[in-house]
Amino acid sequence: MEERKEKRLCHQRPAREDLISKLPDSLISQILLYLPTEEAVRTSVLSNRWKSLWLSIPGLDLDSRVFPNYKVFVRIMDKFVDLSRQEKSYLHKLKLSIRKGEYDEYCVTRWIDFVATPKLWHLDFECGPVDPDCLEVMPESLYICESLLHLRLHRAFLDSFESVSLPCLKTMRLELNVYAKDTCLESLISSCPVLEDLSIVRRVDDNVKVLRVRSQTLTTLTVSFDFGDYGSELSRFDRGNSGLLFDAPRLKYLNFFDELSKSKIISNLSSLAKADFAGFFDVQYHSDGAGLSKNQLARNFFTGISRVRDMIISGDTMKFFYSYLKIEPLPQFWNLSCLEAGFCSSHVKILPTLLESCPNLKSIVLDLTHCMMLTDPLSCSSVPQCLLSSLKYAEIKSRFTGRCVEREVASYLVKNSVVLKKLVVHLSSSMQQQSLVVLRDILALPMPSSICQIVYVADADT
Repeated sequence: MEERKEKRLCHQRPAREDLISKLPDSLISQILLYLPTEEAVRTSVLSNRWKSLWLSIPGLDLDSRVFPNYKVFVRIMDKFVDLSRQEKSYLHKLKLSIRKGEYDEYCVTRWIDFVATPKLWHLDFECGPVDPDCLEVMPESLYICESLLHLRLHRAFLDSFESVSLPCLKTMRLELNVYAKDTCLESLISSCPVLEDLSIVRRVDDNVKVLRVRSQTLTTLTVSFDFGDYGSELSRFDRGNSGLLFDAPRLKYLNFFDELSKSKIISNLSSLAKADFAGFFDVQYHSDGAGLSKNQLARNFFTGISRVRDMIISGDTMKFFYSYLKIEPLPQFWNLSCLEAGFCSSHVKILPTLLESCPNLKSIVLDLTHCMMLTDPLSCSSVPQCLLSSLKYAEIKSRFTGRCVEREVASYLVKNSVVLKKLVVHLSSSMQQQSLVVLRDILALPMPSSICQIVYVADADT
């Protein structure tokens, strides 16, 4: 027995040497950066040396939901701030996601005030749904954080501030925030000298009557509204006193989603490459004290977007195009290559006129879902230039059920397009046979393009 025991002891592995602990603190902190923050914090119990190593991590990502309760989360954050102050350590990146109740302690203001140093590069703060009166207030130190590159604020309160100095900020996401007044938001945007990417998600009670975006450097802009689940907040939105004013000469990408402001003044968008007006509802204009007539403002809008290369237009926005054409012709969109357009009611009859304004159009996608009828055939004094020389792809997105409006649009494109390579139509599975009969008639039409293919896609009914 003793011999066997000795043999077993001989085969035992020697204790492993702790090589990680021999690494310099700076390298260990970089390793801890790749761990979830809560895991990095747990390393503090390994030994006295590891007790404060996690404080030197340049990035902190904490979600209050992973803690037993909000009070425990607050204690951890307060401990981090206190120890960081003692160790004189700084953060490059902070991400905080919190879910708090009405009676939970207000702490975020002091935390962000502490980290808003010349070392901070990224700040991402998100707060769960709370009463507007219980929002965390952003400290004034945030507005003068001169090293900040990226800023995201979700459900925060931005109070009035004396000055803004964000010389390095390039990306800003402002989501469901409340502002002391609309001039606070205007000043914040215009005081960022290198801002390139701006996204704003608004709420009905954000205290912003007129959203003004003035920037000489902005290249990407997204504006949307959140009206709650199923649009429950929509009735509270005061459209009559709301407005937009954009002045961004370097803007290349413009996107709207559920934007319902009544007054829209969009000018000086000479660099615009892509515009998505799919959520740009009920476009109306007033002078806003600028001394310009409604027609002049509309003309400025079209001039501002005339150089766009890729454009999406909703059916509601097409109403504005339709109304404008009653007054004067559309400008020439010389650079427009791709167009996606929705139509309502009889507005589809302006399709030939719209195509005349796009002489170099290569691709068009049409949504005729809300076109119930077509009173007159599509006609134009002459065939639009794009149909003669550039249009190679066309798609009718709505389900092809054989309605006269679908048949008329498909026939118009097939009969007049000289270089068209492909026409895609979508069929309803339940009406596939009926639709195929209509397609057979379209295929029998004379086609100027000898290489045109008509492709159908059978969509499943939902």
